[in-house]
Amino acid sequence: MLVPRAGRYELQARIAACHLEASDAASTNFARIAELYDALAFIDPTPVVERNRAVAVAMSQGPEAGLRLIDALVTSRGMEDYYLLPATRADLLRRMGRGTEAATEYEKALQLAPSEAEKRYLGKRLAETRR
Repeated sequence: MLVPRAGRYELQARIAACHLEASDAASTNFARIAELYDALAFIDPTPVVERNRAVAVAMSQGPEAGLRLIDALVTSRGMEDYYLLPATRADLLRRMGRGTEAATEYEKALQLAPSEAEKRYLGKRLAETRR
């Protein structure tokens, strides 16, 4: 365990600090963020924490690694209506060049999205994927 004595809020603060310290997404230390999410998942093993960990893994190790973690969450109880799960799957599939599968996931996410802003964003990504 990387940070065994750190509590949930300290870990969340460290994750936020990693994002704030980076000047842009490309310079974000996603490997460190994934390690922090590993520690957070140990003390707060929620599906949302696991989804965020999968994103950090995808950013540091590639979309295939992240997709394996996301796929393990697809059957998690309580995640059926969580629009960010299919949205994340869609993004990873798109980055892997699997456009047809990505479009299907964007459609699922679009149906579940809670706000008009999210629906517009996902609709735009869906249209881009279908091209």
